[in-house]
Amino acid sequence: MVFLIWVITLLTFQMRNNKSAPRTGNQKFAFVVDGECEYWYIQMLKRNERTINVALKPEIPQKKKLIDQFNKVVELSADYDKVFWIIDFDVIKNENLLAKKGTKTALQEFKGYCDKLNRKHKNIVVIINNPCLEYWILLHFESTKKYFNTCDGVSKQLKKHLPDYNKSQLYYTKQDNDIYLRLKPLLSNAIINAEKFEKFDFQNPDTGMSEMQLFFNTDQIKKIIEAK
Repeated sequence: MVFLIWVITLLTFQMRNNKSAPRTGNQKFAFVVDGECEYWYIQMLKRNERTINVALKPEIPQKKKLIDQFNKVVELSADYDKVFWIIDFDVIKNENLLAKKGTKTALQEFKGYCDKLNRKHKNIVVIINNPCLEYWILLHFESTKKYFNTCDGVSKQLKKHLPDYNKSQLYYTKQDNDIYLRLKPLLSNAIINAEKFEKFDFQNPDTGMSEMQLFFNTDQIKKIIEAK
């Protein structure tokens, strides 16, 4: 099982706590993502939301196992206020099908990590896109709970709204027409549509969904974006 791992840090200005004196410094957020599209998308968040003090510091992409991602988010949780672990579930599903009989599947392994994080690391947020980030993009245009077996299936549906869509750096980061800028007017739609989903069910993983709203509903991010 191999993944690409990118680590991204995002700093937001500290908020005043009630009537207490302002806190110094910035809140620090980190992301661990397993694909280039997620990295480009967050890069464009930085480029367009300039009132957020954002620093993106990706590691050199390396082939990493799921346990390496888990260890990385745990490591980062000691130094950051929040760590977002963004997972494209189609990768886990594909690895699950390749598991040898009698061995732990990728799904079982991932569930075990999620259970540990829920018990011991409250500042780590796991975000699942099933099957991939394209589902989050699709939710900007339509409210759906349709399950797509592959990312290609989601992309085909997405092209009804973005006919020129493709998973390239050029498309995602094009100056004055990048992916975040194109989607920003519909961001509230995506959040509302994503909030309609139940929490991811490991007993019923064949369910289309995105949990990207968990990031955008973070107080510091929500206030900045809604102020636009």
